[in-house]
Amino acid sequence: MPIRWYGPADPEDPTYRHFARIVNLVLHAMAFAAVNSGLWFVQTMRHPWPHLAWLTEAWGVLVLAQAVSVVVRRPQAPS
Repeated sequence: MPIRWYGPADPEDPTYRHFARIVNLVLHAMAFAAVNSGLWFVQTMRHPWPHLAWLTEAWGVLVLAQAVSVVVRRPQAPS
């Protein structure tokens, strides 16, 4: 089932902003997986690139930092 936002799109709503951060994280992780798997495939098939592991690790750290940011910035549940 796809993720959907039911209700008015209000950028001032903290839940809506959190939802937007989650969607951005998912898009970033998908781009990371697609680009890196393609680069590793091309490297295996044609040409060794000595800095590919460094690039993958650096980008992976950025995705992980974004994930931590999303979790830390989640809105508090109403009590």
